[in-house]
Amino acid sequence: MGSTPFNRLALVLPPLFLTVYLLASFPRPPTVPIIHTSLAHLPSSSPSWDVYPEDLYSGGAYVNLPLGRVRYWLIGPEDGRRIVLIHGLSIPAIVWKDVAPVLALRGYRVLLYDLYGRGYSDAPQVTYDTTLYTTQLALLMQHVKWDNAFIVGLSMGGGIATAFSAHFPHLVNGKVALIASAGIMESSDISRTAKFMSTPLVQTVSALPPFQHYMRLLANTSKSSELYEINPIQEIVRLQTAHLPHYNAAVASSLRDGPIRGLHFAFQSLAHSGNQVLLIHGTSDKTVPYKYASKIQILVPQANLATINDGGHDLIITHASEVNALLLHFFADEYSYKPRG
Repeated sequence: MGSTPFNRLALVLPPLFLTVYLLASFPRPPTVPIIHTSLAHLPSSSPSWDVYPEDLYSGGAYVNLPLGRVRYWLIGPEDGRRIVLIHGLSIPAIVWKDVAPVLALRGYRVLLYDLYGRGYSDAPQVTYDTTLYTTQLALLMQHVKWDNAFIVGLSMGGGIATAFSAHFPHLVNGKVALIASAGIMESSDISRTAKFMSTPLVQTVSALPPFQHYMRLLANTSKSSELYEINPIQEIVRLQTAHLPHYNAAVASSLRDGPIRGLHFAFQSLAHSGNQVLLIHGTSDKTVPYKYASKIQILVPQANLATINDGGHDLIITHASEVNALLLHFFADEYSYKPRG
């Protein structure tokens, strides 16, 4: 009787399994992620303290979460209606400087915070995906003992706000405002430079000590007397790039893995949540093009789109008064909106 494929397989498999059995190794136990420091650990001589003071807003504090220390601020009357403000990809909570105080003065209790890897919040050496950001906010709200709040997200923060409403719907108090919101961007609309800078190769090179030393030298060329002449929003990005060891990696990972793209499911969930939704978008936005406002509105038919003609991506800086008026109208008890058609 000749040899068949089955017979040959029967001869090969036992020694193969025995070899695998003898060579197999169990994975090492999980380790605690490396936590990189924030602006809070820079020396007092660093210009960052002048550009973005730790006490820019009153009511500031830190909380130790599982993936690092997070800086947050609570402003406005303690009995006011609660609002959470979520900043975007690269600029920490300083970006809300013309919005948060206005909401607080109008009687709202406002929670601001720096996302992981930005500003005064630590940078865990992990993947900066959507779950990382939504869980950060859920834990922060638990810490400040908030059962729910209105949620406002800017740019990537809009993606976080939308995913947060899908992951933790019980923490959203019926209203979600999305300003120049990312979340469903197509890769073709992300600049080639951003894609290049977020590649692992570039991140490896930028993490090398000689490169970081060079960036720090560039950042320190500004004299203290010149700080009043520069744009603090632009300067804080430069200072974070130069002085925070994991800032560039956090931004790069957020671009690749974070709430910039692929959140169609979250917007569809928002559409069925019963929450009122306000979209604010500028027609001249080159970072998140205006077309995405319409795409989001298709996914969330009940959303009210407020268009700011000629507005760019930095609406809460260049058109703060218009944005504030829209937000205050939206958060009012008497607000109502019915989609056409």
